[in-house]
Amino acid sequence: MTKQIDLKQDGVEPVWVETACVQIEGERALQVTKTERLEEHDIDTIAKVKDVLFHNGVLEVDMLSRLLPEAPAYARGFIGIAFRILPDNTEFESFYLRPTNGKTEDPVRRKHGCQYFAYPGYTFDYFRRHAIEGFEAPAEIDLNCWMHLKAVIEDSRAAFYLDGSDTPLLCVDNLKHGGEARGQIGFFVDTGTEGYFKNLKVTCWD
Repeated sequence: MTKQIDLKQDGVEPVWVETACVQIEGERALQVTKTERLEEHDIDTIAKVKDVLFHNGVLEVDMLSRLLPEAPAYARGFIGIAFRILPDNTEFESFYLRPTNGKTEDPVRRKHGCQYFAYPGYTFDYFRRHAIEGFEAPAEIDLNCWMHLKAVIEDSRAAFYLDGSDTPLLCVDNLKHGGEARGQIGFFVDTGTEGYFKNLKVTCWD
């Protein structure tokens, strides 16, 4: 079953974020901004889509990231999706992009264009401190540009595609909450990001 979801402010539940329906480049989009717990990262700063329960299937959405005027120096325009969110928000999986890393001349930062993490605990910091690789990849992206994200999720595997490419940007073969997890979907932003989302399409296989 495939559903095109009209993103309205009353159709999402904000968690540590503020949401608004706005016009951007002549189109309506959902704006999501992290407003609390600003010094905590890879946490439940999400806007949950109401009335959608997801296990396996395909998520597609267009996203655009801007830096807020007060964004700290470490801000990267963090923007992405969350899925299989438990009702009390205590667990979910997430994939996000770091647009400022996409075209930087810093070769180290360019390697960190996108990130998978699982809340709680499996943060980018956890993976790096334990030298666990395979959950980040480079991405040819930039701020202030629409990006089309497609996530194909089946049991404990996920593949993430960008801008219609047939080659995954990142594949994760061992989603940290396992193949049986299910829950809501949502949009993720982190400190310093003003994120915009439109054209959400959800295909559920079960």
